[in-house]
Amino acid sequence: MSQPPRETDCDVEFIPCLQSPSRSMSNLPSSSDHQVDLLLKNAQLRDELEPFLDESVDVLNGRNMSLEDENDFLESILEWERAPSLPIAQWFEPELNLPTPDSLDDTTLSKLLWKTIQLLYSQKISLDFTDHLSDRQLYCLLMRDILPVYQKKVSRPRNFLHWHCLDDNDVDCWLTYYATEEERDEWEAQTGLFAPERKHPPYPRQMPRRPGNFS
Repeated sequence: MSQPPRETDCDVEFIPCLQSPSRSMSNLPSSSDHQVDLLLKNAQLRDELEPFLDESVDVLNGRNMSLEDENDFLESILEWERAPSLPIAQWFEPELNLPTPDSLDDTTLSKLLWKTIQLLYSQKISLDFTDHLSDRQLYCLLMRDILPVYQKKVSRPRNFLHWHCLDDNDVDCWLTYYATEEERDEWEAQTGLFAPERKHPPYPRQMPRRPGNFS
């Protein structure tokens, strides 16, 4: 969210509830209380987000979302904006430093690789597209390209960081090992070329995955 903040007006309309003089506010139906709480929370979140406002918040005004869903969305934006940006290695205590691969034999390296994969998953970091890489190649990628990288550390339960361990420019690898038949057909139709022969990945792994009930 690199755009400069813009001033916006956030209007919350409170609809009065007609009641007899003898009825106290504590006797209002719980659904009304809940709706008022949601409205107050929405106003508070929008106020706190004002320094960070951009199109991601403006688009809410044109979407059909419940107040609960909208508040959850706004909370996620606010937490992301306030989250510290740290090297992934510093997400851990103590800091996650790996020994150089040249100092490890294959068995030791593989054990340390899987331990590191589980540690990353404990911080909701999921590695995707790893099956074309040997253990040593994946270990080197972790050490060189993932652990030193600065990322926002957001602690919300549903927030997973998915790291694609496939070079964006390596279309042949994607087509060979990961693309579905529909994706291969679409690529051929768009490029006028033939996709490379489909093969089974040389290093299949059962990687820890984001729970299916997280959306």
